[in-house]
Amino acid sequence: MSTSDRLAAFGLELINVHEWLREELAQLRDDLSAATPPKSELRVHCLAFCTALTRHHTGEDDTAFPALAVQFPELAPVLRKLQQDHAAIEVILSRVAELVEGFDAAAGPDEVRRVRGELDGLSAIMESHFAYEEREIVTALNKLDVPGWHRDVPRFLKTDEDAP
Repeated sequence: MSTSDRLAAFGLELINVHEWLREELAQLRDDLSAATPPKSELRVHCLAFCTALTRHHTGEDDTAFPALAVQFPELAPVLRKLQQDHAAIEVILSRVAELVEGFDAAAGPDEVRRVRGELDGLSAIMESHFAYEEREIVTALNKLDVPGWHRDVPRFLKTDEDAP
């Protein structure tokens, strides 16, 4: 694989990570609706998802967006909007984590309904955010040249399977 192929893969990898996160959230919502797995497993899955999404957005804020801002200053308004989305999503993730913290076999239908409502809202904002991000920065990300990324895949491009 040539350097230009690897660089082009960063934008495509972002889309792959988004797809993985979409699938994880869909599975979590399905599990919560079916309530087939024990609630303690739902709690663990939910907290793991919240952590993965936070890690992805923190990685973008800390690594991808600063690199894009340097090489593509015209993206500054887009990057600010994406960071605002990250903050709004983090508020929802905090509410979800708080709701599921004590989520166990004793959790009743009201608790399940509240978590489902938060996840429904999260799904809507996450989909809007991902679609906007993919539309606005994938091309620039494909052109981005960050030497350190050749050795180590940046945190925002890792799924749970890739995470240390």
